[in-house]
This record gives sequence, structure tokens and C-alpha cells, in this order.
Amino acid sequence: MVPIPSYVARVLTELEARGFQAFCVGGCVRDCLLGRVPEDWDVTTSALPEQTMALFGGQAVPTGLRHGTVTVVSGGKGVEVTTFRVDGTYRDNRHPDSVTFTPSLTEDLARRDFTVNAMAMDLRGRIQDPWGGRADLEHRCLRCVGEPERRFREDALRVMRGMRFSAVLGFELEEETAAALVRCRELLRHIAAERLREELVKLLCGPQAAQVLRRWPQVVEVILPEIGPLVGFDQHNRHHCYDAWEHTLHVLDAVEPVPVLRCAALFHDMGKPECFALDEAGGGHFMGHPVVSRRIAENIMTRLRFDNATRDQIALLVEWHDHRIQTQRGLRRALSRLGAENLRLLLVLQRADNLGQAPVYQPRRQAELTELEKILEQLLAEDTCFSLRQLAVNGRDLLALGYQGAEVGWMLRRLLEQVVDGELDNDRAALLAAVRRNSGK
Repeated sequence: MVPIPSYVARVLTELEARGFQAFCVGGCVRDCLLGRVPEDWDVTTSALPEQTMALFGGQAVPTGLRHGTVTVVSGGKGVEVTTFRVDGTYRDNRHPDSVTFTPSLTEDLARRDFTVNAMAMDLRGRIQDPWGGRADLEHRCLRCVGEPERRFREDALRVMRGMRFSAVLGFELEEETAAALVRCRELLRHIAAERLREELVKLLCGPQAAQVLRRWPQVVEVILPEIGPLVGFDQHNRHHCYDAWEHTLHVLDAVEPVPVLRCAALFHDMGKPECFALDEAGGGHFMGHPVVSRRIAENIMTRLRFDNATRDQIALLVEWHDHRIQTQRGLRRALSRLGAENLRLLLVLQRADNLGQAPVYQPRRQAELTELEKILEQLLAEDTCFSLRQLAVNGRDLLALGYQGAEVGWMLRRLLEQVVDGELDNDRAALLAAVRRNSGK
């Protein structure tokens, strides 16, 4: 079991020394028992918020007094300390309208979402487990505390959290919990876009993400209606042995659990149903689907409030995912357009895209991608010029030759294209000579 770190132990020790009960609680206890290092450590205590504030003085920050939460800075890190409480009604399906402080740890644990998150651990590692969370951990079972539908209706984000825990921890949802999760899925419409995005991305990066999406597409469709047309969509294409949704899940499973890659995998073929056409022989074609998929992906990411840089990077990968790079010149051009990081990610996505196709088409394409990756790394090792920053001339050089305004940028881009295509060496004298020939100077 993972030990309690010293900065958290200090908080527990000081609370206990003043006669208060104090426990680590929730996900950190679950992760400790699983042998995982917790990302965050939360403490629950019998001390009232004002007592916690008085005890820790200047190290205490009143981050949520109405709900009993004080953040204590210990060892340079923040520890959320919350008073034992009972929640009132949840009229917005997200936050309790009121809370009542209680001296009972058991009552506090009863308000939590899943049994594996409803355990507490004291300074000596002793576990308080009134809802059977430890047994559910051993059986890798995710079960709501008490009545499942009530738990989900109190806080609809728990619907996404349930799927996320299943994807990340590989736990199976208990039968009644799973049924209630599906029944309560429409409540997700009440949840803020930012919170939905956070849970979705965490879910997508879980080892069992594809299995969870495969089991509950109707739940995910509430926040991503764009997946609806993919589910069961027959591609009528010899390269594909799966429908569009199953293909997407195979691609998702084949890329590393990196948010940008997992999101690009989820979005990459969303334009296929809109672009679908059958030829005279009954074969399916999807002309222009990468551009349409990019538009759909951008709409989703705007709706879920992805930051601009992440949105643009994912959208670029989606648009380029079907671009076939077949020559070294083509690879240099792609390197110039995308940059090294994005080109590496693109080749990873293309490899996964191929692994989601019919097996007969995989060996040749995988070999092609391996060769492209080798050439790319060789180009980078040779410091091949692929950006204006690497060009041996700059704007000042062109200004000295009489270029002005927009024509400076135009000429630099033209020189870069010629260098990338191998028509010019990235040599200062050669580039300046080309500029003079172009201008007649």
C-alpha cells in the first residue's frame, strides 16, 4: 500500500493532536489500496471549518467554507480539508443546495458516489469502510453507495465519472449501477462543458476506453451526438472489416493514451456518414471526409471549450489523417507544413488508422509508415531546413535588397518551398542569388 506522504501526515497529526478525528478520504484511499500513487490527497475531519482555520492560521485558505472546505498549505502543497457533512437536495443535478455538518464519519461517507471512493484511512493506515469498498476493489467492481439512481440524480457528472473509472481502472459496473447510469444519461445536459470535457479526456486516456465506449455509446452520445451516425454504419469498403464506430474504437485503442492522439482518433472519421457514396459496384467512398471530420471536430471542441492550441492541433491531425505521404519530397513538405511534433503524431495516428482496417491491408502500410518514420528522424538528425526560422536568410536580408512590406514574407515562403523541394540549397549565398534573379537586382 502506498504510504501517506509527510505533508499530508502533518495535517492529520495536527488535527488529531487537537482532539479532532481526521482521515484521508476518497480517491486517494482507493489508489493507495490499489498500489497507485494518488494525484491528490483529501482529508475529512470532525473539526468545523472555523476550527480548521484557527488551527492552521496563515496556512489555511477558505476555499469553500459554505461546503466545509478549507485548503491547508503543507510542505508547499495544498491539502483540501473538509468537515464531516451531510448534503441537502441537489436541484441543479450537480451541487447540494445546502450542507449540514455532522460528527459522524459514516454519515459523511454515505453521501459519496461509489463504494471504492467511500473509504477513509487514518494516520496509522487503518481503513474505515462502512460500504464495502474494499471488497469491491478486490472484485474490481464499481458500485454506487446506496441507491444508484439517487446518486446519479444528485450529481449527474457521476455518470461520466462512472464510465471514466471503468476505463481508467478496468472495473466493471455492478448491474444496478450500470442500469441507473444509462437511465440518468440525459442529466448530463445540465453539466458545464468544461467538466464534461475533463471527464471525457480522462476516459479516453484510460486503458479500457474503447471497451467503455463500445458498451455505452448511447450515454456518450448525449454529450457527443456526432458519434450517433457512426454506430453500426456499414462502410461498404474492401479496406474495412468493421463498421465506422467499431473502426474508430480500434484506432482509439491502437494509439498511445495521449489526449491529443486519443481525441484525434475519436474524431478522425466523423465526417464519413456525411460524405458517403456508393459506386456502381456497391463500393463505399468518402470523398473529402477528412475536411468534414475536421469541421465536426472543431465544432465539438469549441462546444466543450478545449483551449485553442489543443483544438487546433487535434483538428490538424484529423484533417491530415488520410493524407498519403509517399516520397521523401512529400515528407519534407509535410514536415514544413506540420512541424516535427505534429508529423510524428500524424504518423502514429495513420499507423493506428491502418490497424483498424482489414488485416490483409496492414503489413504493407505498416512497413511504409516505419520507413517514413526512419526518414523523418534522419531528416531531423541532419537538421534539414523545414521552417522559416531555419532558413539561411531572413527578412532583414530581403529589406536590404529592396523588398518591402508583404513581398518580404512572400519571398521568404517561396525560398523555403524551393529549399524543402530540393530546388535550392539552404545556403545564404545561393538564396541571395535566387532573390536577386527573381527581382532583377
